[in-house]
Amino acid sequence: MTTDDADENAGDNNGNGDDNGNDCDNGDNNDNDDESDDVMLMVVVVMMVCNSHKCPYCLQRSNPNLFSFSQESVLEEGTIAFKNWVKAGANVYRQFWIFDVQNPEEVAVNSSKIKVKQRGPYTYRVRYLAKDIITQDSKTHTISFLRPKGAIFEPSLSVGTENDTFTVLNLAVAATPHLYPSTFVQIILNVFIKNSNSFMFQKRTLKELLWGYKDPFLSSVPYSIPTTVGVFYPYNNTADGVYKVFSGKDDISKVARIDTYKGKKHLSYWPSYCGMINGTDGATFPPFIEKNRVLQFFSSDICRSFYAVFGAEINLKGIPVYRFVLPSRVFASPLQNPDNHCFCTEKIISKDCTLYGVLDISKCKEGKPVYISRPHFLHASPEIAEPIEGLSPNEEEHSTYLDVEPITGFTLQFAQRLQINILVKPAKNIVALKGLKHNYLVPILWLNETATIGDEKAEKFRNQVTGKINLLGLVEMILMSVGAVMFITFTISYCACRLKTAK
Repeated sequence: MTTDDADENAGDNNGNGDDNGNDCDNGDNNDNDDESDDVMLMVVVVMMVCNSHKCPYCLQRSNPNLFSFSQESVLEEGTIAFKNWVKAGANVYRQFWIFDVQNPEEVAVNSSKIKVKQRGPYTYRVRYLAKDIITQDSKTHTISFLRPKGAIFEPSLSVGTENDTFTVLNLAVAATPHLYPSTFVQIILNVFIKNSNSFMFQKRTLKELLWGYKDPFLSSVPYSIPTTVGVFYPYNNTADGVYKVFSGKDDISKVARIDTYKGKKHLSYWPSYCGMINGTDGATFPPFIEKNRVLQFFSSDICRSFYAVFGAEINLKGIPVYRFVLPSRVFASPLQNPDNHCFCTEKIISKDCTLYGVLDISKCKEGKPVYISRPHFLHASPEIAEPIEGLSPNEEEHSTYLDVEPITGFTLQFAQRLQINILVKPAKNIVALKGLKHNYLVPILWLNETATIGDEKAEKFRNQVTGKINLLGLVEMILMSVGAVMFITFTISYCACRLKTAK
């Protein structure tokens, strides 16, 4: 008897013809092999269903020809990411609110509480200049560039003009005790302060305060010292140093990440890991962002790296985005957040590093007593804001956030909100500061640097990205359904065949 005859007889003895018996069993000699094959097929089907359910975008990741999200995120000529990275894809604005001091004489003479009135916004368009590419290294997959600075006043988005005047702290006078702690030097400089009719407070226009003015006190000093003072001076027609970032060509997880700034990987202003240059510049991040990721970005203005954590899912002009927020622990004291211990570089003003909500950045501002905080001292120690009247911090208006499209990693909307403060301390050898009885952290202004994707570009983004993501989701659901049906059908068939075999 041939093997074929034996198989046919086996089928007949089981009461099954070719249509049924051959699908279930090919004889006792092949039972073990068939069972092994059946189990393997079951495992494959289960893996298909589970894998498609586990990763909504696994189709794209496993098949780059379907839709090249990763390719468009690489920083190289011709990609969407490169175009929007070289020059901001949306208008970026910097809004300013100035703290106008209402009682300057009372403060200077009696060391009274400082009464301030917020005035603003005064709006400038910034980041409108394209990055100046220096080199593109194909071996290291890096790009070196300069980021030119410029600011254009936007009257239609402002409450007044650049010539509006404010009573603000005298920056040069306030900085003198910090820059020149020597009693002898202070006595000499006090003469020039008095002769130039300079006081603790002064009147300045918006343009002068922000972008610089010739200070009468400094101009009267017969030594070669800088005489122009301004919160952001110098700014226009300058650049903040050479950046080198990864293009992501060889590793998309590194795209836009800063490799070096001014040729350094670590800033000398902060010890240990606090001086590390982490993340991107905030304009874009590596693609495929998950909610549990911590987004890191570097700010040259503040001379440190920051981080943001997931806050919420929102819909931005029809585009699903993840909102990442700057957590309060970023400015927390070392007692609240031990990771911040290396950001506390002095012990007296910070009361042995117990105060929170402010950051001393004087080391990166040539010794000038500049402190950064959230607007209106949001989430700061009560004793910091106690000497100031007129503040009203609130989370909605004064928090920093980034709205990031999670597939591409593009930042489609952001608001970076910070306050600039100057530390003023009593100085018995300087008449203008002699009446003070304690230190003040004087708020000068707060700013909101913000941008939102335009309507036209949002529509284009929806068509080119979001629409295809939704299509992938639909395909995924279909495949999941088909996989589930296949699995159920196979399981029923498998169990039926085993049951018949057992009989």
